[in-house]
Amino acid sequence: MDLLQLFSPGQESIASTLVLYSFVIAAGIFIGKLKIFGVSLGVTFVLFVGILMGHLGYVVNGEILKFVREFGLILFIFSIGLQVGPGFFSSFKEGGVRLNMLAVTGIALNVLIVLGIYYFGNIQDISALVGVMSGAVTNTPGLAAAQQAITTMTSGPEQANIMASGYAAAYPLGVVGIILAMFVIKGVFGIKVQDEIKEIEQDQENAQLKPYLLTIEMTNKLVSGHTLLQLHDVIQCNFVISRIMNKDGKVEIPRSNSQIFTGDKLFIVCSAQDAARFKAVLGPEVEVDWESTPTPVYSRRIVITKSEYNGVALGSLRLHNGYKLNATRVNRAGVDLLASPNLRLQMGDRITVVGNLEDIERLAQRLGNSMKRLNQPNLITIFVGIILGIVLGSINIGFGMKLGLAGGPLVVAILLSRFGYKAKLVTYTSSSASLLLRELGICLFLASVGIAAGKGFADAVFNPTGMWWVIWGFIITVVPLIVVGLIARGRYKINYLTIMGLFSGGCTDPPALAYANNSTGNDAPAVAYSTVYPLTMFLRVVAAQALILCLA
Repeated sequence: MDLLQLFSPGQESIASTLVLYSFVIAAGIFIGKLKIFGVSLGVTFVLFVGILMGHLGYVVNGEILKFVREFGLILFIFSIGLQVGPGFFSSFKEGGVRLNMLAVTGIALNVLIVLGIYYFGNIQDISALVGVMSGAVTNTPGLAAAQQAITTMTSGPEQANIMASGYAAAYPLGVVGIILAMFVIKGVFGIKVQDEIKEIEQDQENAQLKPYLLTIEMTNKLVSGHTLLQLHDVIQCNFVISRIMNKDGKVEIPRSNSQIFTGDKLFIVCSAQDAARFKAVLGPEVEVDWESTPTPVYSRRIVITKSEYNGVALGSLRLHNGYKLNATRVNRAGVDLLASPNLRLQMGDRITVVGNLEDIERLAQRLGNSMKRLNQPNLITIFVGIILGIVLGSINIGFGMKLGLAGGPLVVAILLSRFGYKAKLVTYTSSSASLLLRELGICLFLASVGIAAGKGFADAVFNPTGMWWVIWGFIITVVPLIVVGLIARGRYKINYLTIMGLFSGGCTDPPALAYANNSTGNDAPAVAYSTVYPLTMFLRVVAAQALILCLA
C-alpha cells in the first residue's frame, strides 16, 4: 500500500482504519487535557475530533465501525458495572428509589417537551423529533429501537435516515448540554466540589461497617468474670476484641471463652455508632499505644489471592480454633470493613489479623498472600460476563423492548460483582487494569460515533431545519436536567457528585460520566450512574418507540 494512502480520506482498509482511530483518540485525549476557563472535557473531546475527521472525508467500513463502537461501549459499561456493583445494592437502599424517581421525572419532561414541539411547532414528521430526542439524551439504543419501529411501519429507510440525521445534529450539543447543566447547578447553589468530596468521604467514614478502634478499661464489676461469648449477649452488636492487657501488663489474644476482669484493657474493633455502648457497659476509653507495647503479639495484613476462598464466609476460616488468631478488619478496594463472621471474602481482600508470627505465616500460606497473583487479569470472568450481558440485552423484556448491548452487560456486571462468587467466578480486577478497560472502551465508542456523525453533520445542521434540530435538542437536553437538578439539590440536598452521576445515567451518557469521574476523582458519580441506568435505559427505549407507534 502506498504510504500516502494510509493518511488519505476515503480509505477503508484495515491499516488506514487503525491509523484513523489512533489519530482521533490520541488527538482527542491531548486536546481534552487542555483547560478552557479552567475546565477540561477529558476524553469527551475524542467525539469532536471524530466529527471533524468524518467531515473531512475520512471514513470507516460500516460493519467495522459498528463493531468497534458497540464493543467499545460494552467494555466501558461492563468495567463500570464491575467497579460500582458492590456498592450498587446498598446505594439503592439508601437513596436509589429517590434517584430513580428523579431520573423518571427527567424522562417525562423530555417527552413533554417533544410533544409540545410537535403540536405547537407545526412539525409534520415525528421521526426527526424522535431522532433529535435520542441524540439530545445521547441514547443510541432508543434511536435503534425507534428506527426499527418506523422501518416496520413504512417498509422503507427514508424515515429512519431522517431520524439518524436528527440524532447526529443533536448528539454533540447533547453531551455539552449535560455538562453545562452540571455547571448551572453548581453555580446556582455555589457548590464547591472539594467540599462535596469531603462530605462523601465523611459519610463513608461514618458508615455502619466502617471499623472504629478504641481501648476500654474494664471498671464494671457486674461484667467482671464474663466470657467474651457472654459479652456478645450483653452488647448485641458486631465487634471484635483484638487484644486484652491484664493488670500486670501481659497481652493475650482473646478467644470466645476468655474472661475479662476489672482493670483489664480491651482493644476493641467495632462500628463508630456502637462505640458508646462499650463505654456505658464496660468503662471509660483510655489511651494505649498497642504497637509499641512489648508483646509477642503482632498485627499483620494478609491478602487473599487464592480463588478457592472467593465468596467464603470469614467465620468458616475458624481463625480462633485453627490458628489462634483474631481478624479485626477487612480492607476491600481501599475501604475497611468490620470483620464479622458472615462477611463474604473476595479476591484481593486484605485481612488484618492479630496473633503470633508463626500462626500468621501459616494463615498467609493458606490464603495465598501473593501480590503477583493479583496482577493476573481474570479474563474468563470478563468475557463470560460479556456473553451473558449480550444474551440478556437481546431478550424481549416486554412490549418488544430490549436492554440492548449497553444495558445487558451493565446489569450482568453489577450482578457478577455482587454474586459472582456463587458461580466460582473471580471478579477482582486491579485498579490499573479496570481503568485501562474503561478508558479504552469509551475512546473507541466516542471515536466511532464522531466519525459516523461527521460525514453528514454539516449538511444536516447548517440549514434552517438542521439549526432548529440543534436548538430543540439543546432545549430537550438542558431544561429537564436543570429542573431535576434544582429539585435534587434544593429539595433533597443531594450531594453534587451524585447529581452528576444522576445527570449522566439519566441521559445514558458515558461521556458525561467520564467527565464527572475525571473532574472529581471519586466513584460517587459512577455509583449514581449505575443506580439509575437500568431503569432509565428501559424507559428511554420505551419512550422513543411509543412516540413512533402513537404519532408516526
